[in-house]
Amino acid sequence: MPITYRQAVPEDTPACLDLRGRTRENAFSVDELEAVGITLESWQAGIADGSLPGYVALVDGELAGYCFGDRDTGEIAVLALLPAYEGQGIGKALLARMVEEFKELGFQRLFLGCSPDPQVRSHGFYRHLGWKPTGEFDAAGDEVLACVPS
Repeated sequence: MPITYRQAVPEDTPACLDLRGRTRENAFSVDELEAVGITLESWQAGIADGSLPGYVALVDGELAGYCFGDRDTGEIAVLALLPAYEGQGIGKALLARMVEEFKELGFQRLFLGCSPDPQVRSHGFYRHLGWKPTGEFDAAGDEVLACVPS
């Protein structure tokens, strides 16, 4: 199965919103995202104005996963993947693209929020890739991890 990676465009947003509700862990429905201020319009606007850069992975033309970051802070805002594509290196490849883009923008340190529960897949995933706990927690109760782009 050929995997295509490319920069996200505003037209990807409806599929991204749909996929976010179908992830194995930390799924959010469209309504749940809207409740925290993430709407179709806000996500499209962020992609369009460059404040929310991201990458998508397509398998046979269908969205399999994505990774977006906050251009102003260096935060990896979201990495989401459909369960059928887990364990194939797609999440790692998407994250690497975002890290590289932020490195090119001059960020010396990147960060993200991750579940503090070792039973949650993301907990081990990011640590395996070299992300380190900062000792901080964000407003959602997620542990803040950081990395220095190499």
